[in-house]
Amino acid sequence: MDKKKQKAVLEAILFTMGESVEVERLAEVIGQNAKKTKALLKELQEDYAKEDRGINLIELDGAFQMCTKADMYEYLIKIAKTHKKLVLSDSVLETLSIIAYKQPVTKSEIEKIRGVSCDFAVNKLLEYELVMEVGRLDAPGRPILFGTTEQFLRSFGVRSLEELPELNPDRVEEFRQEAEQEVQIQLNV
Repeated sequence: MDKKKQKAVLEAILFTMGESVEVERLAEVIGQNAKKTKALLKELQEDYAKEDRGINLIELDGAFQMCTKADMYEYLIKIAKTHKKLVLSDSVLETLSIIAYKQPVTKSEIEKIRGVSCDFAVNKLLEYELVMEVGRLDAPGRPILFGTTEQFLRSFGVRSLEELPELNPDRVEEFRQEAEQEVQIQLNV
């Protein structure tokens, strides 16, 4: 492996790891001794400094780590403060609807209603801060109870849960029948 390729490999490893990696480990990967590997890492440091890049390499007690230059922090703060666009898939939206109308509710109750696992959907909703853990059910295993958050209210433009549209009982029965038909179709496949 030529020198350019070795530097590229070191850069890729340090970027991907996101934490410090010992020179000896890096040397082993590129098939060099520690002294030559450290020299390559020093060259990478110089390359970043010369090119006035947004990242640099730092040395930490015999290990190297790729990090952001200090003068870039203000830009990182700006991007971190910008709002992420929430994209809710149908399954995530269905799960959110169940939590909003049935809260507090457990995952198993949600899964019983939806007929499928809801781990992904609940985790997405927690990540988007639309739902939160509101307690534990006093039952074997003490399952987590989920409810909506203030962020949910803000995102959907309602001041309280009482402002959520009422469910039409006829539509609920229609939805239940459709769900049962889908389950039967899936069981027969």
